[in-house]
Amino acid sequence: MTPERTPPARTPPARIALRGPALSLKADPFALPAGDCLDHIEDALIVIEDGVIAAIGPYADLAPGLSPEIDLIDHRTGLIVPGFIDAHVHYPQLQMIGAYGTQLLEWLDAYTFPAEMSFADAAHAERVAGLFLRELLRAGTTTAMVYCTVHPHSVDAFFAESERFNTRMIAGKVLMDRNAPAPLLDTAQRGFEESAALIARWHRRGRQLYCVTPRFAPTSTEAQLDAAGALLHEANGLFLQTHLCENPGEVEWVRELFPARASYLDVYAAAGLVGPRSMFGHAVHVHEGDFCTCHQAGAGLAHCPTSNLFLGSGLFRLFEAVDPRRPVRVGLGTDVGGGTSLSQLQSLNEAYKVAALTGHKLNAVQGLYLATLGGARALHLDDRLGRLAPGYEADIVVLDPKATPLLGFRTDYCNSIEELVFVLMTLGDDRAVRATYVAGAPVYDRDRTGERFRYPTHA
Repeated sequence: MTPERTPPARTPPARIALRGPALSLKADPFALPAGDCLDHIEDALIVIEDGVIAAIGPYADLAPGLSPEIDLIDHRTGLIVPGFIDAHVHYPQLQMIGAYGTQLLEWLDAYTFPAEMSFADAAHAERVAGLFLRELLRAGTTTAMVYCTVHPHSVDAFFAESERFNTRMIAGKVLMDRNAPAPLLDTAQRGFEESAALIARWHRRGRQLYCVTPRFAPTSTEAQLDAAGALLHEANGLFLQTHLCENPGEVEWVRELFPARASYLDVYAAAGLVGPRSMFGHAVHVHEGDFCTCHQAGAGLAHCPTSNLFLGSGLFRLFEAVDPRRPVRVGLGTDVGGGTSLSQLQSLNEAYKVAALTGHKLNAVQGLYLATLGGARALHLDDRLGRLAPGYEADIVVLDPKATPLLGFRTDYCNSIEELVFVLMTLGDDRAVRATYVAGAPVYDRDRTGERFRYPTHA
């Protein structure tokens, strides 16, 4: 059973307050000592008004001034953190997650393109968009940068469902005019026109944001990449997403297709696609010059550890990317279906292992940063997302340290908040998400009787 497909009647936004242990980041733990970056309140009160955090502080300090009319929700057995941010994910690939046995280029032909052709059916797009949004919320993800398909109605289906939940999402129509099955090809001109119409329809409508989306350099001609660059001038605040240096065979193919360009990233730079709010997925095989270019441009990289391990693409050099001498903005991506889970806790489980294999240790504070404030900074949305602080949008997740018998047993032996977070990010998954709030509305409640997902009654 799913909630009604049309938006519910709107009522004046309720004022609510959450009580419980609260944890978020106030600075970058890759640049500063981890302890200097944490905001931790053992017994916090978070007051939410009009979808925004109005106040946060110790319960003992704020409770005396709390109006008796405010709905106070007790989460003292959980851990309240900012909603997770997914910097790179394909919603049409949900139906082929866990596909066996190939690397990137063969995997696209064998699994991804056939799955995306089924999105010619608008009803199918609506069905998958509904499931996908619910699975994100079940995993505690409240904002994602999302690839749709070449079909404009795939974007409409996604944004319409996101609007019903009032989630802040970033998404766009895939652009491909070569090297893909004919049913998935557009042209430089048609891709521009369809994208421009979607921008006019969805960008900054409520909490929705549009992302110009050439799939990757091999499936777009130079004319289409140039058109994508032109699209970025269609409205203020547009985003750009594509793929970069995921697989050695892919990198070599780009070199053959664009012999005049100095590097894979230079292909995008020549089309005006490298700048603030540009997000490049994977970036496993980039070189130092690419890191410098991204740093100078304010562009972001999406670290997708479960995908890069599953497809055998390689190990992302996270600690080189965030080198304080020229730090690059890095977010965390699930990818799907190259990735194996929509849970950012599971992404961090694998990110720890990838870091270890490259000679580093990813601590719990750094991990939480990647999934929250770091992801927001990578998207240039850290003025409103990624923290529990006054003025920030109230996208909030309540984690359950005792979600499974093993978690409950193990967390009883945790001696610090850092150890608790590390155990959650290594043993946790969607079961550890007790509740998800979007703009202060409880859109997902694991323990709610009946339907766990609800559209908010206000926006």
